[in-house]
Amino acid sequence: MSHGKQFTLFTHVLGPNGWKVAFVLAELGLEYEPKYLDFSKQEQKSSEHTKYNPNGRIPTLIDHGNNDFDIWESNAIMTYLVEKYDTEHKISVSNFEEKIQQLQWLFFQASGQGPYFGQYFWFSRYHPDKIPSAVERYQKEALRVTGVLESVLSKQEWLVGGKCTIADLSFVSWNQGAFDIILAGYADFNLERDFPAVHRWHSALIARKTVAEQLALRASLMKA
Repeated sequence: MSHGKQFTLFTHVLGPNGWKVAFVLAELGLEYEPKYLDFSKQEQKSSEHTKYNPNGRIPTLIDHGNNDFDIWESNAIMTYLVEKYDTEHKISVSNFEEKIQQLQWLFFQASGQGPYFGQYFWFSRYHPDKIPSAVERYQKEALRVTGVLESVLSKQEWLVGGKCTIADLSFVSWNQGAFDIILAGYADFNLERDFPAVHRWHSALIARKTVAEQLALRASLMKA
């Protein structure tokens, strides 16, 4: 693979998980070359990609500065990046117990938020047969997950370490769709009123310069 930047990121314009990695790369000032895969052509399943990621999904990161080390699963990639390159702990923690808490939130995002929000999108928009009970189940789970975040963020500004870390950043791109689509499907839903701590937290995250720039890039690519 020819490359001019330290990292290659296999990703997707719409896919939330790839943007989570982009946020971290931007926060740490690490240059990368994005490869936006075309899912309609099943490029994520092509040999060019699966030789690095046998799961055939995005994102996948290749670190050319570390012997072309390749890694997949977005939260594992985020952990790798801060463990290796965030030596000043700009967006990570150093205390052992806080590292475990950071990992805890990454697991919660990957096992709770991502799957439940993703299933809601699928059943409400793409599943060929309309199954109201499935839509209702995952919409309620989206509310439950948001309620868990509210219960913690009502007592503290950030999830761990008293600052923005990869734990917080892992939620941003999924929240973008959820707050506009999933939760908005409930009559009279108002994020700021119903989940004020989550609203404050999410607003602070998307106001970060690096996050805002990546979200703007995503929006421009979606229009292209």
